[in-house]
Amino acid sequence: MNRSIRHLAIVILAVLGLMTGWMTWLQVVVGPDFRDDPRNVRVAAARVAKERGPIITADGVVVARSTANPDDRRVFRRTYPEGDLYAHVVGYSTFLFGDRGLEAGAAEILSSGQDSTISSVFTALTGGDLAPKGIRLTIDHDLQTAAAEALGDQPGAVVVIDPATGAVLAMVSSPTFDPNQLLGSQAGTAGTGLEVDPTEPLLNRATAAAYPPGSTFKVITTAAALETGVAGTATPYDDVVELELPGSTAVIRNFDRRVCTDGTTVTVQEAFIRSCNTTFGAIGLDLGAAGLVTGAEGFGFNLEVPFDFDVASSTIPSAASFLNDLPGVAQSAIGQRDVQATPLGMALTAAAVANDGVIMIPYLVDAVFDVDGDVTDITSPATWQRAMSPASAGQLAELMEQVVTSGTGRRAAVPGARIAGKTGTAEVPDASPHAWFIGFGPVGDDDTPPIALAVVVENGGDFGEGATGGATAAPIAQAVFAAWVSG
Repeated sequence: MNRSIRHLAIVILAVLGLMTGWMTWLQVVVGPDFRDDPRNVRVAAARVAKERGPIITADGVVVARSTANPDDRRVFRRTYPEGDLYAHVVGYSTFLFGDRGLEAGAAEILSSGQDSTISSVFTALTGGDLAPKGIRLTIDHDLQTAAAEALGDQPGAVVVIDPATGAVLAMVSSPTFDPNQLLGSQAGTAGTGLEVDPTEPLLNRATAAAYPPGSTFKVITTAAALETGVAGTATPYDDVVELELPGSTAVIRNFDRRVCTDGTTVTVQEAFIRSCNTTFGAIGLDLGAAGLVTGAEGFGFNLEVPFDFDVASSTIPSAASFLNDLPGVAQSAIGQRDVQATPLGMALTAAAVANDGVIMIPYLVDAVFDVDGDVTDITSPATWQRAMSPASAGQLAELMEQVVTSGTGRRAAVPGARIAGKTGTAEVPDASPHAWFIGFGPVGDDDTPPIALAVVVENGGDFGEGATGGATAAPIAQAVFAAWVSG
C-alpha cells in the first residue's frame, strides 16, 4: 500500500513539476511575445485606451500626438499632423498594425504608465509619474521639407546628419505613406493596400534598405590607401582603357569606357575627381582583401549601427571570403560586387570625413520632456568609430571639394558656399543603375556649421537608363545644401 502511495506521489509531483515548468515557460519566456503581439485583443484595447506623449521636431513642429475621444475621455486616438512627411521616421502606433519606427523604438517613453499592472499600482502608490512623456527630435522641419521636395516621387532616400554630434537633421524615404490612413474605419483596407503595394511604401529606404554604393565607396577605398600608406593622392597608376583582373577574363572599365586622363599615367587625386574605376580597381588590388575590409569596417561596415530603432547594416564580405578571388577585391574597391550600403551608412561615411575621421553615434531623439514641457533627459553626443586619422580626413576633404568644383559632382555646387562630395553610379543586374551622392558642407564657414548627407535614387528615378550620380543625385543634394545655407 505504502509503495503504491509513493508511486502516486511521485507521479503527482512529476505532473506538478511539468505544469510549473510549462507555466513558467509560458509566462516568462514566451509571455512577452504573446503580450506584445498586435493580434492580442487585450494589447489592442490597451493601446487605444492609453495616452501617448507628443513627438515634436527640433523647431517645435508637432508630428505625432494623442487626442481624447470627446465621448469617452479615457480613449485616445493617435494622429500625425504632418501626414507622410515623417512617416518613416516617426512610424505609427495603431490598433491593427502595432507600432513602427520611433513609435516602436521609444514606446516605453511615450506610453502612459496608467494601467492595472502591479508596477503601475506600485508607482502610483509611491508618488511616481504615470503620465506619458514626449520626445523632441533632432529633425529640422525646414530641412526635412526641403529634402522631401528635392527627392520628390523618385524612389530612394535622403539622410542628413550633423557630423559633429551625430544628430539626424533630416531623413526622407520615397515612396512614402500617410500613417493617418491606418487609423479609423478604413484602416484595414489601407494597411493591406500598403503591404501589397509593389513600390514598398512601408519600407524605410534610409535605414532598412541596402544598395551597392558604387563610386561613393571610393571615399572608403581612398581612406584605406592613405591610412595604410599603399597610396597617396599623388601616387601614379597606369591610365588604361580596361583593368585586367588577375586569374580571370573579367575587366574593369571606366564609366565612359575611355582612359581616365591622357592614357599614360593618372594620379589618385585625378582618378578620384573623375571617378575612374580602373585606378580604384588597381588600388583595391594593392590594398588586398584584408586592407580593404579593415578600412570599410572602420567606417562601420559589418557592424550593428546604434540607433533609436532597428536599422540594417552596411556590409562587405569578410577578407577570408576573398581567398583566391582577386577580381572580387578589385570590384569591391569600386563599390560593386557584394558590397551593400544603407543611405544612413553612407551619410556616416561623409560625416567621418567632415569630422576629422570620427563617426559619432547617430540619433533621432534629442530630448525627453514631461507633461509640463520640462526636459527630463537629453541625449549627449558620443563617439562610435574612428574611421581614419585627421590627416587622411583632411586630404579626403580636399579631394571631395574638388569633385564638386571641377569633377563629377558639379551639380551639387551652391553659389557662395564650399561643398565637398562624391558621386556614385552603381550598376544593378538587369536594371538601371542606382544614382548616389554623398558629401558635406559648407566647408570653412564660420557662421554656418557643415551638414553631411547621402542621397540615393533607385534605378535612376526619372532619368532611367541615363542616370548617373552626378546627373540625378547631385541636384537633390544641392537643394538640401542650399536650404541649409540659406536657412
